[in-house]
Amino acid sequence: MPAATSAHPARGPALLGWLLAVPAALALLAACGGSSGGPAGPTAPATVTASPSAAAAGSSSAPAASPPIVAVTSAGALEVLNPATGTAETQLVSAGVLGDEVSVSASDTVYFAVQHGCSDEIESVPLAGGTPVPITAGLLPALSPDGTKLAYASEPNLNGNNCIPTNPDLTPLFKLEVRTLATGAQVTYPMVPHGQDTGLPAPISHLSWSPDGTHLAVSVSSVEDNEGWNLALVNTAVAKYYLSGAGIAYVLPTGQPTPQQSYLREGVYLPDGNLFVSRACCGGEPERSTSRLMWEVNPAGVLVHQVAIGFATLDHDSLDASTDGNWLLYLGGGDLYVSRGGAAPSKLTSGLIAAAFV
Repeated sequence: MPAATSAHPARGPALLGWLLAVPAALALLAACGGSSGGPAGPTAPATVTASPSAAAAGSSSAPAASPPIVAVTSAGALEVLNPATGTAETQLVSAGVLGDEVSVSASDTVYFAVQHGCSDEIESVPLAGGTPVPITAGLLPALSPDGTKLAYASEPNLNGNNCIPTNPDLTPLFKLEVRTLATGAQVTYPMVPHGQDTGLPAPISHLSWSPDGTHLAVSVSSVEDNEGWNLALVNTAVAKYYLSGAGIAYVLPTGQPTPQQSYLREGVYLPDGNLFVSRACCGGEPERSTSRLMWEVNPAGVLVHQVAIGFATLDHDSLDASTDGNWLLYLGGGDLYVSRGGAAPSKLTSGLIAAAFV
């Protein structure tokens, strides 16, 4: 989970913190992230299945200006950043915005999630500024490439103990939703069929549409004891659930180190149909943060290109790619890194819990 602290953090860490307090078998992971302070230096390179052309994360040289970037600060403000300097040029929302994911339409409308008491709500606001417009209950908004559909997660919220659901079986409360913006029609994908309900929720932590708008890359947080991390490719026309059944394919970690214990922390589609992923090691108990690799992989998880060697003790999330695929970004412990053409990324700014290209 993101290491940066915030009054309005990404919903994933809050959810897991709450579930740790739920009795018995509903205890979830201790997150595999690290300190929110700046890293002392990159980890040593790991053996990979193709020759990497990118160095360790943390280059101090500023990249050429990328497309504009929208970001959420650790204080919950939604801002438009100068892509060359990382400084805020426009503040769209002053506080309350939730982390890991924001989404921007081709018509320059920004979709984001906020917390209102015990409820999460997705709202939109023009990139040029204006009054936010409520869309629907949910979080982690991901706009389809054609701008017609909004995918998002529907998961239990909490704002202190008063928000803990009374339902002892939490699994049915975790859903993937796809909403047609023009009509408000929605398709709901529960986590698993009722017969596969183990009582252990698998929270969604990020969503990304395929270039043709037929699949969603669903990043799933750990289910229990730092295990269960997953990246599922969901065929929205076939699937009935987001974690199992027909229309679901899993992207598995390959290569080194220890593919059997490594996991994909998060993944997003690239315009060519491959994926940009955050590959971590190691899952299981006890917690071991020994490797963070930023890779481009094919849908089978096979390495295509290594973008960066991350910092082992910091979480790497909020991944995004520009619409032409020439730029990549991600957060490493709250620091924003930007890569041009898959080259070694440069740190642009700090103190963020979400970011995305315009």
